[in-house]
Amino acid sequence: MKREFYRNIVIATDGSENTRRAISYGIEIAKLSGAAVHALYVVNSSPIISENWTIGRENIYNIIRSEGEKAVSEIKKIGEASGVEVREVILDGYPSNEIMDFAENNNIDLIVMGTLGKTGLDRLLIGSVAEKVVRASKVPVMVVRGEEQS
Repeated sequence: MKREFYRNIVIATDGSENTRRAISYGIEIAKLSGAAVHALYVVNSSPIISENWTIGRENIYNIIRSEGEKAVSEIKKIGEASGVEVREVILDGYPSNEIMDFAENNNIDLIVMGTLGKTGLDRLLIGSVAEKVVRASKVPVMVVRGEEQS
């Protein structure tokens, strides 16, 4: 029996192993509810390299975008194997902002994303896209902690 509670779900990915569990949860929720999934990857436009450095900038961008294409393609394969419709979405910008804007502007009912579960100095230094989305999103967010590393 399918439920109509969720019609559109975003699964936000950064392409890391950390998001595997979140992808599984998102696909399963979509399968149970009959929702479509939007596999979303954001090419981070924050200054990774100096604004003055132009040599190689386009190559770096293309490498990062290619990783994003692989990440959303993997979600699509997993979704299709489960009978879930998956749309691939690649955006440019600041990840937390782009995830929230996409969700708010595309009738998204749920955002599913992974987290490393970092605390203390690690979190302070690298920040947390998941934390920013949870704090500011107008759309419900499910955060799934990645597998613990030993």
